[in-house]
Amino acid sequence: MSLTGFASPQWLLLLLVVAALALGYIWTQRRARRRVLRFANLAMLERVAPKCQGWWRHLPAALSLAALGLCTIALGGPTAEQKVPRNRATVMLLIDVSLSMRATDIEPTRIAAAQREAKRFVCDLTPGINLGLVSFAGSATVLVPPTTERASVIRAIDNLKLAEATGTGEAIFAALSSIEAFGAVVSDAQGPPPARIVLLTDGKQTVPTPDGDDPRGGFTAARAAAAARVPISAISFGTAYGQVEINNERQPVPADDESIRHIADLSGGQFYDASSAGQLSDVVNTLGEQIGYETKRTDASKPWLVAGTLAAVLATVGAIAVGQRLP
Repeated sequence: MSLTGFASPQWLLLLLVVAALALGYIWTQRRARRRVLRFANLAMLERVAPKCQGWWRHLPAALSLAALGLCTIALGGPTAEQKVPRNRATVMLLIDVSLSMRATDIEPTRIAAAQREAKRFVCDLTPGINLGLVSFAGSATVLVPPTTERASVIRAIDNLKLAEATGTGEAIFAALSSIEAFGAVVSDAQGPPPARIVLLTDGKQTVPTPDGDDPRGGFTAARAAAAARVPISAISFGTAYGQVEINNERQPVPADDESIRHIADLSGGQFYDASSAGQLSDVVNTLGEQIGYETKRTDASKPWLVAGTLAAVLATVGAIAVGQRLP
């Protein structure tokens, strides 16, 4: 945990007082030593004076000064960056179930790997986040509306069925409708909860037309997402060498990185390239961290206060043990 600032830095001026006390202690110790050497009979002093306790006699004072310094830092209100769970966010997970997801360029198949990593994403996501699921091929279906209950999402992922065509725009519009409806129900004084779409797809839109700028196309939907302040985290799922067998013929189904990246950019989100199961796993981990948690500056004064209190206790114990008196 690293410090990022102080809430009340004016209190740190007291450290100058602590430094002055330290210099004052050193000065008084040297002054007392000179006075003894000036007026004492050295031969007699050696016989009657107790043996020197060395640096141990300065330990209580040093600990007292350390306690003052630590407590002063605590008064300054140190803060630290800390990851805290997002409990008001809404996430819609969009999974492409077009026939191209049968390709084996990501083992064992694109759809099997997607199901595995999607379930892991669901299980690892912060419990307080509302998660919904949309599957899409030629049309989009909201399988699970936003909910904090995870079992229904996992069951729906297990039961995904492949179909023809790819309607990316329809899927994004369906997700935005779910987010809007859910936000209207749970809005409070802070407004609707923040939302994000996670799009997992491998191919270019084919319906209603291949043109992403069609009124129901992917690019149009991405602009609508940007207007609603719902960024899209788009994962291009597959390689340029993917093939599937359709009607007893091998057909190439390369991942369309360009259009998927454009959707992410238009929405104000991020694009990820997952050309292998390992890369997909890394992307899912990254998304889980980004979506499930946020970094905030939180109070970090307690460790300094605890350390100052312990130093004060040790100073008291040391003073009694060394000088038979309190410091």
